[in-house]
Amino acid sequence: MAAPTTGRTDHVIAGARVPGQGARIDVWNPATEEVIGSVPAGSAVDVDSAVAAARAAFDAWAARPVAERSAIVRAISEGLARRRDEIAATVTAEMGSPIGFATQVHASVPVATSAGIADVLDGGFAWTEQQANSLIVREPVGVVGAITPWNYPLHQVVAKVAPALAAGCTVVLKPSELAPLAAALFAEVVAEAGVPDGVFNLVHGTGPVVGEAIAAHPDVDMVSFTGSTRAGRRVSELAARTVKRVALELGGKSANVVLDDADLTKAVKLGVAGCFPNGGQSCNALSRMLVPESRHEEAVEIAVAAAAKYTVGDPTDERTRIGPMVSAAQRDRVVDYIRKGIAEGATPVVGGPEAPEGFETGCYVRPTIFTGVRSDMTIARDEIFGPVLSILSYRDEDEAVAIANDSEYGLSGAVFGSDERALAVAKRLRTGQVAVNGGAFNPNAPFGGYKQSGNGREFGRFGLEEFLEVKAIQR
Repeated sequence: MAAPTTGRTDHVIAGARVPGQGARIDVWNPATEEVIGSVPAGSAVDVDSAVAAARAAFDAWAARPVAERSAIVRAISEGLARRRDEIAATVTAEMGSPIGFATQVHASVPVATSAGIADVLDGGFAWTEQQANSLIVREPVGVVGAITPWNYPLHQVVAKVAPALAAGCTVVLKPSELAPLAAALFAEVVAEAGVPDGVFNLVHGTGPVVGEAIAAHPDVDMVSFTGSTRAGRRVSELAARTVKRVALELGGKSANVVLDDADLTKAVKLGVAGCFPNGGQSCNALSRMLVPESRHEEAVEIAVAAAAKYTVGDPTDERTRIGPMVSAAQRDRVVDYIRKGIAEGATPVVGGPEAPEGFETGCYVRPTIFTGVRSDMTIARDEIFGPVLSILSYRDEDEAVAIANDSEYGLSGAVFGSDERALAVAKRLRTGQVAVNGGAFNPNAPFGGYKQSGNGREFGRFGLEEFLEVKAIQR
């Protein structure tokens, strides 16, 4: 396994490393609870410098031929591919994702999504079109502030930066202070790909300081944010003061609807698989499983057997399926939800609030499956962001759809059943993505949410269009 990138890292502003002034933020390995690096605790002054650099670089970058921007985005994808093992090891070290998942997803999906953006440009994307006497022109929105989370510390960076650069925008990125080291690696890849100084800037720090300064900054034209719904509301409030564009990818409480004619074993096993990866720390996790009353006990039995394969352990071990939560605070949050589920009357048939045996050190929790869950229980409504699955039963298809849609969120979901029936149910779900019978993730399909899961879309053509303004010129 490649060695992770650790140690001291700095801001990147106008192509130069900037150490920042004053305090630094330690980066912890959640498996060992050891400090593995540090980043500067950025300030509003650092944000001002980065935004000024992005503003100064914008005109020239926006004027670059599309083919040149595409070539640079493709070079970023190729650079990420070359450093895949180093990226995976870094993600494992800083946020605890098991190395197998880190390699297959954290380090590999950004290669595909960035290449997909270059493919859109090379495939003849329509920058202009004629409608009657109007010439419709698509232009870059301007300076973009990108604020990204810790749970996919490279994937979410690339999902924003690659299309923004392709569109002709310049960027100021604030990664999560909990897992900032992969973003520092990304900054190196960006420089190696030939992105001009000032086009991409990186400012480390906390959300209340650096994130809020970006969202409120009058020279930032757009903010693209991924994180909690609570934080997304705050970003929207601050951005509204300058009426800038805001794209939000927020929380989720996705339902896996298992119809009565489904292959139950496949549906339940894939449902467990859709809830537990990355330690359940995924906004699109299938954290609610809806099964017919008549097949409830059978479904629970299959789920319990499937969960036994999700071993908790050292995230650097290829055999580990569940690593630690990203921090002690996140571990305690998940454990509190498990206790609340028990207090409200649900039954844990797998796991529970006790620490996994043999893990006195590290931010570990036991993967947990609840039965006897009602849709009004806290564990069925709140985004837990941990390996916690709630199994709910329903009487008929209409009730299944009603339960699935009974959420303030609408990010993702799944349906299992005969093909045409499952597709019909998928169309009834108020959510941004639905997988039917285990349909594979498409890195070029639009990803984003309904309701309080946010607005805007990422990946492929739809992700590119988020960073474009549309102008009508009448002639």
